[in-house]
Amino acid sequence: MSESLGRVDGHRIWQHRFLDAHLDQVRYPDGSVGEQVLIHHPGASAVVPFLSDPRGDDPQLLLIRQYRYATGGHLYEIPAGRLEPDEAPLTCAHRELLEETGCTAATMEHLTAFWTTPGFTNEKIHIFLASGLTRGATAHEADEFIEVVPMSLREALAKIEAGEITDAKTMIGILFAAGFRAGR
Repeated sequence: MSESLGRVDGHRIWQHRFLDAHLDQVRYPDGSVGEQVLIHHPGASAVVPFLSDPRGDDPQLLLIRQYRYATGGHLYEIPAGRLEPDEAPLTCAHRELLEETGCTAATMEHLTAFWTTPGFTNEKIHIFLASGLTRGATAHEADEFIEVVPMSLREALAKIEAGEITDAKTMIGILFAAGFRAGR
């Protein structure tokens, strides 16, 4: 097929702060054209912060417990936030770790990246593992209601299994770190 796949035409139907919604006409692999709504998101970085050696006996993590309006309550999460314009994912990871936990990291290792919900958004989250943490002061945004919660990796894995940690980026980050870096 000589015609390229993807967007043929479209227009913005909604915009708010860092999100744009577009109604696009899209060419599919079979050559047909249909409509798709796409939420444009700048992407984000998330950090699995280890207070102790990730390969140790039962390493300690630093999670946050944050109020999330969309879920109607609090979630355990790894620190995360959206990329600023032209910001590198690594820079964002360092910034978010400091803002949300007050920590700086001696080492920040890229673990993986994933599309959050590719059926309707182009949001991609980069996940990093942070170690060699030094504690300092947090700098929460006005709409962030965050409690910093130290937790062992064993406890975090048990909370994932029990359905007490349900945030996708947090589950992916912890499970990836545990399986591929901490040798669990």
